[in-house]
Amino acid sequence: MKGRIVVLGTWHGREAAALVVDGQLHDLLVDPGEAAGFAPGAILRGVLDRPMKGQGGAFVKLPGGETGFLRETKGLAPGRPVIVEVAGFAEPGKAVPLTVRVLFKSRLCIVTPAAPGLNLSRRIQDEDARARLTALAGAGMAGSEFGLILRSAAMLAGDDAIAADIAATRALAEAVMADDSGGPELLVAAPTPHEAAWRDWAEPAPDEVAEGEGAFARHGVDDMAEAVLSTLRPLPGGGSMAIEPTRALIAVDVNTGTDTSPAASLKANIAAARELPRQLRLRGLGGQVTVDFAPMPKRDRATLDQQLRQAFRGEAAETSLAGWTPLGNFELQRKRDRLPLALILRGAAR
Repeated sequence: MKGRIVVLGTWHGREAAALVVDGQLHDLLVDPGEAAGFAPGAILRGVLDRPMKGQGGAFVKLPGGETGFLRETKGLAPGRPVIVEVAGFAEPGKAVPLTVRVLFKSRLCIVTPAAPGLNLSRRIQDEDARARLTALAGAGMAGSEFGLILRSAAMLAGDDAIAADIAATRALAEAVMADDSGGPELLVAAPTPHEAAWRDWAEPAPDEVAEGEGAFARHGVDDMAEAVLSTLRPLPGGGSMAIEPTRALIAVDVNTGTDTSPAASLKANIAAARELPRQLRLRGLGGQVTVDFAPMPKRDRATLDQQLRQAFRGEAAETSLAGWTPLGNFELQRKRDRLPLALILRGAAR
């Protein structure tokens, strides 16, 4: 099954969206329900609370009695309202991570109140297209202090559609940013899985969009998604990778399987390095990740480092490759950009 297919449906009774590329599940979004609290992308008006000495930030009172944490507090006074965006999922018992760099995203553009200026996606390289889109962006944002980014999907859209999209997104941004007085309130809800799929998976354009009752079953997404729930992930060549979230970190163990040849360890480790970003993305796992690769000579670490850098290049979730520990494990840090899939399904089962 070649091509890029966006599948919109339900999974375990929740709204869900899947991106299937060449027959392989590339991404999976599932409605977190009440288990999420405020999800990334939600825009709220909070009230700045007490500063945290030594941590360079302050707590923020949020709707429903929840608490957020904001690092960018320059020019902000305690007790005053502040408009913020949820920047990630909080660990249990911790404050919701927030940012004042609010973004208003649509399928074709992003309005950036805190970053003036007009910009185009780097994927738009045709000079004639860039000139056309720059003119549309300038006309659409005339008289505004906000910035605008035109996304790569705009290259395939007509002028009227782009102008309408800019106008609608600008109007929303201006209305929300002007609503800066009062108590804690949810101003813009986080996108649903279907909304996020239409917005973020539009480029490159999918070969097919499948939706409706039974869409997941028809395209094999049900089975592919269920496989993600398994701790053990088989690897090409007979090896395997065990992925186990703990309270402190994500533990990953790589095994060679029945192959005992001298090259088995490096083969299994390279396969695991290539697969790791997809597995963390699909499982919704973030935070500290510690990988116990199969034993191999230290001289092979440079090869594996290169494979890891290549595998994580282009990942939407911010990832820092920390490197090797004295005990021979590899550590990385991945931003918590969604709720763990297993936690969502536990909530659905209640």
